[in-house]
Amino acid sequence: MSKHSKLFPFILVALLISRVLISRVEAHCPLCTAGIAAAAGSALALGVRTVTIGLFVGAFAVSTGMWFANSKGVTGVKKFLIALIAFLVTVVPLMSVMPEYIPVYISLAGDYGSLLNRTYLLSSFLGGSLIGAILLAATPWFNKKLTELVGKRIPFQGVVLTIISLTVVGVLLQVL
Repeated sequence: MSKHSKLFPFILVALLISRVLISRVEAHCPLCTAGIAAAAGSALALGVRTVTIGLFVGAFAVSTGMWFANSKGVTGVKKFLIALIAFLVTVVPLMSVMPEYIPVYISLAGDYGSLLNRTYLLSSFLGGSLIGAILLAATPWFNKKLTELVGKRIPFQGVVLTIISLTVVGVLLQVL
C-alpha cells in the first residue's frame, strides 16, 4: 500500500461522520461534498501528485464545514469560522502523511539568508489545500455570475461548476 493510499480511509470516515451528524442540509450540498470526496479518493488511487490531492482535500474540508454551518442555520463570520475549523481539522493532521515540499525562492531585498532573500520550503499538500479551499469558497460567486450572464440555471449547475473548476485546476497542478 502506498503512502498516499493511507489518506483514503480518512476521507471516507470524514464523509461518513458528517453524514451521520447532519440531518438536514442546504447548499453546499451533500452532492458537492460527495463529489469532492470521490475526486480526492480517485486522485489517491491514481497516484497523482500531492499538490493535486491537497486541492481536493482542501475543497472537501471547506465544503464539509459550509455544509455543516448551513445545516445549523449559521451565517456570516461564524460560518467562516466553522469552515476554517473544518479545514484545519481535516488538513493539518493529514500533512504528516503528505510530507512533500516545494522550494520557493524569494529574492526581494538584502543578502541571501535575510528574511526577504532566501529559499522557503512550502508543503505542497498545504498549498494545494489552500487553493482548493479558496476555489470552493469562490464557486458560489461564480455560480451566481454565470446565472446572471446566461439568464437561467441548468440542473445541478453548482455541483457541475464545482467539479469542473476543481478538475481543471487539478489537471493544471498535475502537469505544471
